[in-house]
Amino acid sequence: MKLDGRDFAGLLRDASRLRAVLLHGPDAGLVRERGEQLARQAAGSLDDPFRFIELTRPDPGTLTLEATALSFSGGRRVLRVRDATDTLATALGTACRDRNGSLIILEAGELLPRSKLRGWAEKEPLAASIACYAEEGAALKTTLRSLFEAERVAVAPDALDWLVQHAGSDRGIVRSEVEKLALFAGDGGRIDIETAQRVAGDQAELSVDDALFAAARGAVAEADRAAAIALAEGASAVGLIRAAHIHMDRLARVAAARDAGASASDAVKALRPPVFFRRERAMLEAAEIWRSAAIASQQLALREAEMQCKRTGLPAEAIAHAAVLAIARRAARLKR
Repeated sequence: MKLDGRDFAGLLRDASRLRAVLLHGPDAGLVRERGEQLARQAAGSLDDPFRFIELTRPDPGTLTLEATALSFSGGRRVLRVRDATDTLATALGTACRDRNGSLIILEAGELLPRSKLRGWAEKEPLAASIACYAEEGAALKTTLRSLFEAERVAVAPDALDWLVQHAGSDRGIVRSEVEKLALFAGDGGRIDIETAQRVAGDQAELSVDDALFAAARGAVAEADRAAAIALAEGASAVGLIRAAHIHMDRLARVAAARDAGASASDAVKALRPPVFFRRERAMLEAAEIWRSAAIASQQLALREAEMQCKRTGLPAEAIAHAAVLAIARRAARLKR
């Protein structure tokens, strides 16, 4: 059966009626996090080899053997399958005819609607399929706030707004940034925007931000290298395109302020959350290049690129990389 992310909490409380759970989607960090939460809840511990086993890209025969094995120590056995693929669909159909076997947790990347594995999990009554999409906006802000509360660290509203735009979209990266900031602040401490930019900014800027600030000011070669690094370091293709959209949205606000008579400097300084001080010069360069009509055209191209990532089956990383380069080349032409 097909569920959405809001159903995961209920599934976490009671997965006893299911034989398999498929977690898939572009947010690899969220897929891993939910897989581990579900495994711990069902097995009690991930240290008992009789109750828990983890496989990566198993062949159908190995999957069938492990899925039907019994726990020698009592309790339900949990089988966690990493990088699950369509080759397992038939074996899963056979294994799940027995309602009393292991709980099979399948973790996969983004699966198209025609995927055999996804189709099986959505139709099988003893299985559940949950897509894990990157959070953004209000949803990401809520997640960040709850993660800081769990670490017993307060966060200023403007720092939280800045992190929503710069902490990344992958759940694993978001959690890592919060843990790093919490360690810096200490138990009961508080994160202000200067601390967020100083501590979390370094990692966030190395790849995606480098690519976007370089692209917006027409530095084609620099944007090319930074986009390649971002994708190699694990940035998702859709996440990179959405970050580009956010960057162009900020430039659109600057362009609108300039159209109303503000200087480029005043328009950039008025942005909220504010531009990280190390990026101000690059943002000013971009502000001198881009006007509203060109930005609107580029935003349409970014929306089309995101749709291509999700629907065409073409390599998503190549599409995202090309989208960043398109911004850089357009900026270079506008400068001339």
